Amino acid sequence: MTGNSTDSTSIPTPASMRPRPTAPATAETAASAPEAPSPSIAFGRVDPDGTVYLKAPDGEVVVGQYAAGIPDEGLAFFARKYDDLVVEIDLVTTRLADGRAKPDQALTVIERVRAGLAERSFVGDIEALQRKIDAAQAEQEAAATRQAEHREKLREQARAARAALVQEAESLADSTAWKATSERFAAIVEEWKTLPRSDRSLEQELWKKLSSARAAFDKRRRAHFAELDVQRKGAIAKKRELIAQAEKLAQSTDWGATTRSLKKLMEDWKRAPRASRSDEDKLWKKFKAAQDSFYESMKSADAAKDAELAPNVEVKEALVVKAEALVPLAKEADLASIKRQLRSIQEQWDKAGDLPRSDRSRLEGRLKKVEDTVRKAESSAWERDNPETRARAESTANAFTDALARQEADLAAAQARGDDRAVRTLTESIESTRALLEAAQRIAR
Repeated sequence: MTGNSTDSTSIPTPASMRPRPTAPATAETAASAPEAPSPSIAFGRVDPDGTVYLKAPDGEVVVGQYAAGIPDEGLAFFARKYDDLVVEIDLVTTRLADGRAKPDQALTVIERVRAGLAERSFVGDIEALQRKIDAAQAEQEAAATRQAEHREKLREQARAARAALVQEAESLADSTAWKATSERFAAIVEEWKTLPRSDRSLEQELWKKLSSARAAFDKRRRAHFAELDVQRKGAIAKKRELIAQAEKLAQSTDWGATTRSLKKLMEDWKRAPRASRSDEDKLWKKFKAAQDSFYESMKSADAAKDAELAPNVEVKEALVVKAEALVPLAKEADLASIKRQLRSIQEQWDKAGDLPRSDRSRLEGRLKKVEDTVRKAESSAWERDNPETRARAESTANAFTDALARQEADLAAAQARGDDRAVRTLTESIESTRALLEAAQRIAR
């Protein structure tokens, strides 16, 4: 085999890799089954010496010499080379149409097939292959246009998306939602990275704006937390000072004054600035422990004191019962005698000593009721015996007596003339005047 026949050892072509229909293999058919001839052989001929010619529109062209077998096999060999070009151009055309082939990759295939057509080292329909190449070229150009339009659309979308991210970033520059905004800025940067590239200069300009907004927010955030840190340290120092004062007071046995001082410290604690949550919890535990220590000591001291005062309860209980027995007598007996007895009870009360807190209000309240009753009875007696009060009461009683006599005379006259309406009115007036007269007479006695 001479000429271009050496191409049989080149890289496998699509045609050479195509599965060819075969019959079930047997011992006989495996060696004798002939391959179906390609229709492309009609566009060539072969000399007895194996020289193969292409019947081109502009005349015959020698494409090679086949010396590896009979002449007809040489013609079929060069026809298969043509078929390989057809398969390759058809395949790329189909893949361009359904979008599986990229325009630049398809162009490489088209140029390779076009070069194969120009070499004319095959047997086949040149015009048909040229038409296929032209159709593939048109499809490739259309795909390239679609790809360019798609890329431009993606770039435009990327530009719009980047502009939207910049706008959002600038709107967040003044945010005080520190944690959420920091997380959103990080997400914005990640979204920016995933967007396809577009106009480099525009991207750089937009990126500067985004970076500027993020830097402004970060600067404010750092300043805010720096200020909080200063406040936190100040709060810790202030509350440690209050804790030291509380711990010092916890040893005191001046219960009243120390209680007031601890209340004042509590008010100072509430007014003091807050530290971080963890620091605040630790500081409060120490402050409260000092308070609790003092109040537990005071509670123990009160319990011991109450135990010492317990015998006084029985004594004062008896005195209260004795005082309460004077209450019914305060309205009937000699008040001077009642007052002397009550004064004696009060003196014994004072000598008996203090009471436990649990009994103090109860017993002192009962004694106070007796004192109030006696005081009220004394006040009523004084009002009743007061000469001025008595004189006013007698004058009032005389006035009501005169008025009652006049009303009774008027009533007799009304009855005589049969004036029922006047009788009813005068009767009501007489009843009212008589009641007032009786009250005045009681005061005047």
